[in-house]
Amino acid sequence: MFALYKDRAQAGRVLAEHLRNEAGTNAVVLALPRGGVPVAFEVATALHAELDVLPVRKIGVPGQKELAMGAIASGGALYVDHDTMRAAHVSQAQFDAVLAHERVELARREALYRGNRPPASVEGRTVLLVDDGIATGATMRAAVLALRARRPKRIIAAVPVAPEGVDAEFAGVVDAFICPSQPTLFFSVGQHYEDFGETTDDDVRALLHRAWDGAA
Repeated sequence: MFALYKDRAQAGRVLAEHLRNEAGTNAVVLALPRGGVPVAFEVATALHAELDVLPVRKIGVPGQKELAMGAIASGGALYVDHDTMRAAHVSQAQFDAVLAHERVELARREALYRGNRPPASVEGRTVLLVDDGIATGATMRAAVLALRARRPKRIIAAVPVAPEGVDAEFAGVVDAFICPSQPTLFFSVGQHYEDFGETTDDDVRALLHRAWDGAA
């Protein structure tokens, strides 16, 4: 199977073209770090929109970290996938242990990425929630929960690639779901990129500061 995108930057440029009619004049692009930041940077640049991050952390099944049984987002939002918990035979105590660990990591990353900079104002604005792809959708759902409390006008989930049918799963969860490619054969987000190397904390900080310095 051939890759859909060369890298996250190219995926972001493709995604931006699909968002031009959705963004409006006062949109804010919120990236889900880490992998969503290079994608969101290109979207924000192309649309001349404000860029910020909305830190999220997947709550992985013990021994199967890539399998999400929930997720958390900045501001205290928590999404729990009870079906996955039951199927993986995860106890509440096990869940709570992973949750506690991920809350520490979430706080670390938010402090590292943002420093003393306050979150972007989203009240009354269209928010483009951007990641590099969706597998289970847990982190995107946690991000939406976090955003609702901040009273945006619209929430648009935007990713370059997701499994076939995910748009239907997000109907009613977000105001719009934009995804240029939803292949039938989907095993991981990374399989659809030629270069899916790790996005580091330094990469995230560099892109955010480029966007913030340019806006200033």
